[in-house]
Amino acid sequence: MTSPDRTITFITHPDVLIDPAVPVPDWPLSPRGRARMVRILDLPWVRDLRAVWCSTERKARDGAEILGEPLGLTPIALEALGENDRSATGYLPRAAFEAMADAFFAHPEESVRGWERAVDAQRRIVAAVEHVIAATSDCGGDVAIVAHGGVGTLLLCHVRGVPIARAHDQPANNGGNYFAFDAGTRRLHHGWRAIDAA
Repeated sequence: MTSPDRTITFITHPDVLIDPAVPVPDWPLSPRGRARMVRILDLPWVRDLRAVWCSTERKARDGAEILGEPLGLTPIALEALGENDRSATGYLPRAAFEAMADAFFAHPEESVRGWERAVDAQRRIVAAVEHVIAATSDCGGDVAIVAHGGVGTLLLCHVRGVPIARAHDQPANNGGNYFAFDAGTRRLHHGWRAIDAA
């Protein structure tokens, strides 16, 4: 039985090294992204973590390792925690990507230019997080999941019980944000906060 006072914190990876010649799932964190991720270790809730999970994408694994290593926690990678599948278009310049992201959230039951539908990505991320909650029921503390902004927004919409909409997207600060909810009740503790907020 899941303890009702355990907290699940969903963290989006911060800044990445964008390289159009490299598949998006293989992009690492940039030096700025790594430095921002280190800042999360100063937050008081981090000391209560007993497990760290992440997607299998390089940038999420990088972030999870930065978080887990000082705590003596080895991150567990789960493919289903990955970002919505955008492989149909591959890398897109910023303006084109933002237009696609707008369409992705605005038409959740449609595949926009071959992208994974938002409703399907939401079902996947919710199921993946439920798996993490069940798998960590005996870990004795809180759990962090390091993943991605698109699926994070879809998860947040689910936790809030609201329709899919980009209005619930993370702040436009190159990622590196988190929200938290109760593992037992699934009630939201708080919405997006920056990992390096003062």
